[in-house]
Amino acid sequence: MADILTHPAGSFCWSELNTNDQNAAKKFYSSLFGWSVTDYPAGPDGVYTIFRINDRNAAAADTANEEERKNHFHPHWKLYIATDSADAAAARADAAGGKVLAPPFDVMDIGRMTVVQDPTGASVCLWQATKQGGFGVVVEDGAFCRAELNTPDALRAGKFYSDTVGWKLEKAKEDSSGYFHIKNGEKRIGGIPSAEHRAAGAPVGWMVYFQVADVDASTEKARQMGARIYEPPRKIAGVGIGSVLADPQGAVFALFKADR
Repeated sequence: MADILTHPAGSFCWSELNTNDQNAAKKFYSSLFGWSVTDYPAGPDGVYTIFRINDRNAAAADTANEEERKNHFHPHWKLYIATDSADAAAARADAAGGKVLAPPFDVMDIGRMTVVQDPTGASVCLWQATKQGGFGVVVEDGAFCRAELNTPDALRAGKFYSDTVGWKLEKAKEDSSGYFHIKNGEKRIGGIPSAEHRAAGAPVGWMVYFQVADVDASTEKARQMGARIYEPPRKIAGVGIGSVLADPQGAVFALFKADR
């Protein structure tokens, strides 16, 4: 896939691991996905890690700060959605029944963001790009390919995101599981499983999917490096094969290979 220069409003544009052992995470993910690692100074003692595939930004990682660790912190992948205005998006999120966890703020000179929580308890970052749009590569082996929302109330969550970022939910006609496809414009970008089909062990929140060439082999490799397997590789006819796991620090993510 060609290098990505911009992300339309409403699209997933970045994913960032918030962990309690950044060095261990760098070793795990660089080995699993073949990512290269570049660290940048962040604050007096921290670093911000950018993971890359062939010099294209694929994801990032940082270490939870002291305040986060005081509040029952658990390692997790954070998801970002592109927006034309972080301030307007925060206002829409509030009006839609969500909670603004972090009011809009500038991130140096590269963008402006806000963090919101939907009415069912899942949080997401909304990103207004200036110099940095986010992913430089997606839907390629080792790269982000989709996201799913684990929630107890798909319709309530769907209404919130429709009002906040303009998505539409489309009921999957090809199965009877109650799955909703998330559409940004006419493009399917992720989904919301029905409550009874939520991924085992996955908390309420967004789960990032990374594409791999061989889900079975990558899942086994992750297990050998200390990952916990929540859902072993499972084939979904006409869709693809995927697995759900947690890295050695406990951050949940998924592996996926789509049917071609």
